[in-house]
Amino acid sequence: MKYLLDTHIILWALIDDPRLNKESKNIIMDKNNTIYYSTVSSWEIEIKHLKREDFKLSAEQFNFLCDQNYLLNISIQNKHIEQLEKINKNENIKHNDPFDKMLLAQAKAENMIFITHDNKFKAYNEKNVIVV
Repeated sequence: MKYLLDTHIILWALIDDPRLNKESKNIIMDKNNTIYYSTVSSWEIEIKHLKREDFKLSAEQFNFLCDQNYLLNISIQNKHIEQLEKINKNENIKHNDPFDKMLLAQAKAENMIFITHDNKFKAYNEKNVIVV
């Protein structure tokens, strides 16, 4: 299976954070699965790095760590941007994070399963999302 990890899931996996549950660890460690990180996550990391003094990790460091841990990168493509239009537009969804929406669009466009800890994704009712 192909999986795309949300930014915080990647960070938790890289530092073996206890918030990363056993199900997620098993998916990430399973050699039969292909695990991806997105350029979207790198972009999000760099914005936080530049804006917050307490956020020490740069995009360059993040990318290096992902590569060292055999995560595959997926860049933003036009088909990912176009997929945004196909995401559930339920007016009751209160989720304005453009990084999250782009990650979901990428996962949908690439037939990947998206792993996140963000409960807001449950409202999208997407079959390719695992909220852990």
